[in-house]
Amino acid sequence: MLESPPDGILLVDKPQGISSHRVVSIARRRLGLKKIGHAGTLDPMATGLLLLGAGPSTRLLTHLVGLGKTYTATIRLGVSTDSDDADGDPTAATGVSGADVSEAAVERAVAAQRGTIDQVPSTVSAIKVDGRRAYDLARKGEEVVLKSRTVTVSRFDVTGRQEHTVSVDGAEVQVVDLDVVVACSSGTYVRALARDVGAALGTGAHLTALRRIDVGPFHVDDAVDIEDDSVDVRAALLRPVDVARTLFPTVALDPVAAKDLADGKRVRAEHPDHDGPVAAIASGSDRLVGLVSVRRGQLRVITNFPTALSTPTGA
Repeated sequence: MLESPPDGILLVDKPQGISSHRVVSIARRRLGLKKIGHAGTLDPMATGLLLLGAGPSTRLLTHLVGLGKTYTATIRLGVSTDSDDADGDPTAATGVSGADVSEAAVERAVAAQRGTIDQVPSTVSAIKVDGRRAYDLARKGEEVVLKSRTVTVSRFDVTGRQEHTVSVDGAEVQVVDLDVVVACSSGTYVRALARDVGAALGTGAHLTALRRIDVGPFHVDDAVDIEDDSVDVRAALLRPVDVARTLFPTVALDPVAAKDLADGKRVRAEHPDHDGPVAAIASGSDRLVGLVSVRRGQLRVITNFPTALSTPTGA
């Protein structure tokens, strides 16, 4: 019996304590594939939504990487770490009291990070410096100087606040924890937001929790637990045509036009000019033929999506 190879976008709820690459490895095993793509990773400490691509749908990933993200997080004021999160080693633990960081002062510090800002990423990050990962350089004790980048933080709200003491290297330290929600552009480091809020308040700060809840229109509530063997991962794959419909305007093609476009021929269609992507969908088979731009009624392929060849079950 022939069975089509897996093809689609998989929403995964990454658990805490494992790397995104481990998630990809598990997905490869579960789907029986040698290669699976992803649209961005999460740190081991973080949980939440990862977008993986299987089969021809990996061609969609380049259009998913740049989608905006939404996170919930907890910022701890009073302690800084070398990674700006709880996985790092403490670098300062001066502590802070609620009187030192009033709600008004916190709001001013948070408000300064909203909008379009220039952000210096966390030193322990995957950004490459002269071809080497910044975190590798930092762990070897080498000096790491990262350039600022322009990012957009469309939402940064404090939703909760707790004052308590924690133990740092055997010493009791008073801290203030801020629960926050952050909506931001791709490439924003929430860890760096925590660091910079602390700096504005005159204290150290780092993330103790981070969860990605949205990537563009995709929500973590619709994601699967990749470690749960009872979950039918193949059935959870989102069809490329459904993902494309969610993200882009569409143009319907009859069977002849769909075949011509797939074969690289020029195709015309009634659709307003659009630089793309526009999802070209075969109306008969409801299949994503390609992502196109439209100019004067003529479709120009940006990315095509060939039909995956069938392979024997268990191959």
